[in-house]
Amino acid sequence: MTDTSAFIKTGQRVIRREAEALALLAESLGTDFTTATQAILASKGRVIVTGMGKSGHVGRKIAATLASTGTPAHFVHPAEASHGDLGMIGPDDVVLVLSNSGETPELADLIAYTRRFGITMIGIASKPDSALIRACDVGLILPKVEEACDQGIVPTTSTTMTLALGDAIAIALMETRSFTADNFRLLHPGGKLGARLTKVRDLMHTDMPLVKAATSMRAALDEISAKGFGVVGVLDDQGGLAGIITDGDLRRHIDGLLDKTAGDIMTANPLTIAADAVAEKAVARMDERSITCLFVRDPADDGRPCGILKIQDCLRAGVV
Repeated sequence: MTDTSAFIKTGQRVIRREAEALALLAESLGTDFTTATQAILASKGRVIVTGMGKSGHVGRKIAATLASTGTPAHFVHPAEASHGDLGMIGPDDVVLVLSNSGETPELADLIAYTRRFGITMIGIASKPDSALIRACDVGLILPKVEEACDQGIVPTTSTTMTLALGDAIAIALMETRSFTADNFRLLHPGGKLGARLTKVRDLMHTDMPLVKAATSMRAALDEISAKGFGVVGVLDDQGGLAGIITDGDLRRHIDGLLDKTAGDIMTANPLTIAADAVAEKAVARMDERSITCLFVRDPADDGRPCGILKIQDCLRAGVV
């Protein structure tokens, strides 16, 4: 009968071994890491990431992380590079080459190309005396550690360190460039993350139901019906939002309703949301008050109303 505890012990050993390797990697970072990051920052082109085998798989992820955090990047397969894709690499680019051994033969043509045309090359390898590190402009050396398997043959610890080093470069660049959540949203318009970062102004309606305080309730009811939001905003003399009329206000003032003005029955100082707030914050605010819509104010226009947001708009956009 299989000892299931052995699976857990193996898993724990692998994770601990990789965690120890990452700790060593963190301690090993020095001036070469700074030089590599500065070289990418100074580049007028893109970061071209390349690697063969498992390093190639890691390279694709690093390229994607760089691109999504404000550093234009893409992956070039070294074998395809030898058959025409070298043309994807420009003189202003920086090439990031991944190879644990630093001796991967498929990288030879690509390395030679960067040397011939003076293209900045950053190498990541575990052997400081390897062909890759000797040829590159900046070499990032992985600490000498065992792979996670007891045979020491499966790329595990080495690929984990390479991936983490790529993440470290990407985040260092991102923070130096002051890359914000707004920038991230522009590059991630799809999916749950993009929805969570959507701004209120992206979802709001600008055709707002609005009346003045002196407007008769008959006219106010016409405005509610015409706009279809179930509410109407009440403006003060300066164009600010003085109050709001909801179905609850209508029920509370049902007696003699048509003899009153909008200012008579409105709820003063209504809850609002700024146009540049994330839509998720608006949803939280509506949920807290058990309401279904919010007037949107424009901070650049003395807080005057500039739109109205319904909970359904957020639901359709996938915010909740």
